[in-house]
Amino acid sequence: MTTNVLQAVQTYNESGLALLLNSQPFIGTANMKFKDFDKVEKQLGSTILLDQPSRFVSSNTLVASFQNVVDRSLSLSCDQAANVSYEFSAQEFIFNAREFMEKYGRDAIAELGTKVESNVAQVCETTPYRFYGDGVTPISSYSQLANALALFRDFGAAKMDTKAYLDNLTVPRVVNSGLNQFALDRNNREAMSWEIGEFSRCNWYESNLLPIHIAGTEGQAGSTLTVVSTTLDANGAVTAITFSGCDSASDADSVKQYDSFKFEDGVSGRTNMRFLTFIGHKQSQSPVQFQATADAGSTGASQVTVTVNPPLQANAGANQNINTAIVPGMQCTVLPSHRCGLIMSGNPLFMAMPRLPEPRPFDSAITTDPDSGASIRTYYGTLFGQNQQGLVHDCIWGRVLAADYSMKIAIPL
Repeated sequence: MTTNVLQAVQTYNESGLALLLNSQPFIGTANMKFKDFDKVEKQLGSTILLDQPSRFVSSNTLVASFQNVVDRSLSLSCDQAANVSYEFSAQEFIFNAREFMEKYGRDAIAELGTKVESNVAQVCETTPYRFYGDGVTPISSYSQLANALALFRDFGAAKMDTKAYLDNLTVPRVVNSGLNQFALDRNNREAMSWEIGEFSRCNWYESNLLPIHIAGTEGQAGSTLTVVSTTLDANGAVTAITFSGCDSASDADSVKQYDSFKFEDGVSGRTNMRFLTFIGHKQSQSPVQFQATADAGSTGASQVTVTVNPPLQANAGANQNINTAIVPGMQCTVLPSHRCGLIMSGNPLFMAMPRLPEPRPFDSAITTDPDSGASIRTYYGTLFGQNQQGLVHDCIWGRVLAADYSMKIAIPL
């Protein structure tokens, strides 16, 4: 019997598998009014200042008491950059890669678009000083969503363009809870899509790219901290608070940047702390909350000094935002580690994504990721005499969220 020696040749074929895409609502819903602010007349540099409403206080008299006008601004800086690049030799290109270039480009742009989206989503952690939820109780019902919106609006909120962002696992729980309610039209719609959509004058989105905040020791341990003293600025606003009651002494990780604090009610001999409405300076029903602006370690006496955002001012004036002075004996709690959702209104999430110039003499094009909406430059070139042919997909961007127009949703991990 003869023995054949046959050559087996492997082929590499397109499977047709779709990309494992992420849920990417942030770029698509961001305010792109200043997307190309580099083209604004007389704009120099990579930062543009956006105005915010000025603050005033009214008086119960016809006798005018003139106030200083203070321009408030928001800085939008185009300070982020990223790329995905790859190369082939001439042989690799003609024998292996040429038929798959469209696939490689699609895969690379999807990766880069997700990079931009996740960076924009970071504002959920870094910007809001108000929050809803305790980071322990799951968000699982429409009543919780309604309560979150009520607290958001109680402080004062823009009446238009209210948007909220939840994680992918929270949305099904909320929808499922609503199916038990007698709301035929809404339930029929949501049972078909299994999405929240529009609820309580707010458009709800879902994302699997929401940032996770890892709390310091006090948040992890569930510490109740007691006010010892405060640091004031020139206007009498509290910019830092020293607390006692830390979980342990000399702990470098006592408080982490972006930890979320809340003043507790029912402390004997102390007034319950409440925010004033942003416009009108009337006492709201919202508890006073703030954000740590920097890491802070505890001392050997188990005390920690936390720098706060926003400054908390009880003195009368345009910037007054709390109903009573912060005094020793008041108590605060800190959120544990959590996933950061978001509520915002008035289109306060600004994003810039200028078109990069043509990298002459190389061939180039501007492409848009169909899933995230990111504008991405693609260019191709060869390294002379080195048998290297490379492709680069890159982009620059910036984002900023107006803190007063936003509130974090603390979703348990």
